[in-house]
Amino acid sequence: MTTKPLILITGASAGLGAALANEYASQGWDLILCARRRDRMETLATHLEKDYGTKSHIFEADLFKPNAVETLLNEINAAGLQVDGLINNAGYGHPGTYLESEWEDHAKFIHLMATVPCELARKLAPMMAERGFGRIMNIASLAGHMPGSKGHTLYAAVKSFLIKFSESLNMELDGTGVHVSAICPGFTMTEFHDVNNTREAMNRLPDYMMMDADYCSELAYEALERNRAVYITGRVNNFIALLGRLLPLSVTQKLMAKNSNKFRNVND
Repeated sequence: MTTKPLILITGASAGLGAALANEYASQGWDLILCARRRDRMETLATHLEKDYGTKSHIFEADLFKPNAVETLLNEINAAGLQVDGLINNAGYGHPGTYLESEWEDHAKFIHLMATVPCELARKLAPMMAERGFGRIMNIASLAGHMPGSKGHTLYAAVKSFLIKFSESLNMELDGTGVHVSAICPGFTMTEFHDVNNTREAMNRLPDYMMMDADYCSELAYEALERNRAVYITGRVNNFIALLGRLLPLSVTQKLMAKNSNKFRNVND
């Protein structure tokens, strides 16, 4: 019996994380599902085993905690599991403007969205490189290619950080058999928008602006297999990113300032 490769997915209980779990299961991977909501992961695991014969290992973890990564990896090691792939997907959008929240809220955001992905990659990549095979996917965003917006102040900044981190790590691991990609979705149909109270704004967008999470996951899988250091999903999102590069910065900043309230939960 051939052992399947095993991929760790953070934020795997719903949204894009669950869609990526489904995609990797369909491609013959077994899974380590990591999130705070065990019941959702158990439901997902049952579905994936039925449809694909996938074995899912469930680890309930609160990645906001300072030692969460060390604890998670110790539990994975204790279970005798070898991690061949990593998808850093756990995340959220912190609403409001910068001064509306206490520093502790921003520190938690930076920890989950930047520190955790970097720490997981640092601790797992050496073993992948030693074995000559590995996959690391960092879920960034189209926002990382655009000027910052009013509201959700750290979101674009963190996603831009993940893009540059992935580019560098991709180069450093060239030739080792370890692929690294920053995947940059635009507006994607998930419960992410319900959590940060922007669902109403998303519902006003034309259909061509929204991408299905399953299709986004399919594109993400293909991009990582091709070892694309940075990959923007979809033609519309690529066109938006191109405009962001070609238009003068002063113009794109004005456009972002004018339209921030349409897509961000900002209390005026």
